[in-house]
Amino acid sequence: MKRVVAVAAMVTAALAVVSAQGQRQVSLLITNGIVVTMDGTGRVISGGSVAIDGTDIVAVDTADAIRRQFRGRETIDAAGQVVMPGLVNTHTHAPMVLYRGLADDLALMDWLNNYIFPAEAKTVSPEFVRAGTRLAALEMIESGTTTFADMYYFEEEIAKETKAAGLRGVLGETVIQFPVADAKTPADALARTETFIKTFRNDPLITPAVAPHAIYTNDGQTLEAARDLSRKYNVPTLIHVAETRAEADNAKERGSPSVVAYLDSLGFLGPGVVAAHAIWVSDADIAILKSRGVGVSHNPESNMKLASGVAPVLTYLAADVAIGLGTDGAASNNDLDMFEAMRTASLLQKVTSNNPTAVSAKTALQMATIGGARALGMERQIGSLEQGKRADVIIVGMSAARQTPMYDPISHLVYVTRGDDVQTTIVNGKVLMRNRKVATLDRAAVLKDSRMWAEKVRAAVAR
Repeated sequence: MKRVVAVAAMVTAALAVVSAQGQRQVSLLITNGIVVTMDGTGRVISGGSVAIDGTDIVAVDTADAIRRQFRGRETIDAAGQVVMPGLVNTHTHAPMVLYRGLADDLALMDWLNNYIFPAEAKTVSPEFVRAGTRLAALEMIESGTTTFADMYYFEEEIAKETKAAGLRGVLGETVIQFPVADAKTPADALARTETFIKTFRNDPLITPAVAPHAIYTNDGQTLEAARDLSRKYNVPTLIHVAETRAEADNAKERGSPSVVAYLDSLGFLGPGVVAAHAIWVSDADIAILKSRGVGVSHNPESNMKLASGVAPVLTYLAADVAIGLGTDGAASNNDLDMFEAMRTASLLQKVTSNNPTAVSAKTALQMATIGGARALGMERQIGSLEQGKRADVIIVGMSAARQTPMYDPISHLVYVTRGDDVQTTIVNGKVLMRNRKVATLDRAAVLKDSRMWAEKVRAAVAR
């Protein structure tokens, strides 16, 4: 009897070896989760797993199928949680988290000209930008954003801190007509931008961009020069477009019927351009944006708070314009939580269209993931959980009282979930946060440094 048992044990061990030999070893397995893929078929796999090797997703399937094919050097059990693509924030000004709550309840031009621009003139420096970027990166990692598009000053410092935190960024050096902290003239800004592009153009995490601020802060010659620089190096162009009625009036003062028409008359629009806000547009403008291959960043919370207007999102979607979601800077939002952006985007379109079916939970989630990737021209790399794409993945807890019960995970992600429900954040295959513990930033040090800078800002604006 003992011999029979021994033989059986040997056979079992041999079969296990054969099975292991038939498996491919990968760097990371995420197992047993509710996998919301956001792929072309909209697959949701209950009891699903994701296999990651290095920077890439190598398989997305049922837990049993993944278990048969792969063994991981590291495994994360996501039972009872949602596994989904990292969120894509298509418009931010990351260091402006240090101005969070500095000036509220104001219209955009009042807010900019009388509060933000003066504060920036007194406080922005490389050190300020580094501290602000670390705080923004911490907030984004903790709330599930894995890629963000940014427009600010000293963008090379933002790039360094973004890389150190492990996030993916489309980062644009600001070009603006008046003297600012890192450039006294538009020509200086363009020269800085070219150096920035050359430094980071082949980086696996950083996509450098040119960021002319807007038509109301740049003349036509500067806008054309900025776009020419983008084309020279085949990098994106980030710009505010038609955010307010005042900006629309500015275009008319320049002899054009709209901001979009004005930019088109300069030959500015084309693939690679990301238009932030794009509220004050006509159907003809939307047709131009579509035909030129322009991506649009919808920022509902900032637009509401500054009373800038309501973007015609339903028209954009009907026209199949590449549209994603953004938070804008935390000085006008006042946070970087993309779950809030999803919920607000959906509810805003419902109430303004008087149509409860407008911007469904699925559509809002698409805008925050694959739609944002498409707006940035990165849909082949990120935005969904598919074989061959970069491993930008988040795991979202679903055990809170307000998340109980759960009938539909997509509904819960948009209408219930908050950024602090995110448990794990992975970018390019690297775990940046696991079980709410951020690995790439010293949380206490970042918060301490940010509070110190807040005192400096307070003192500067009081003068």
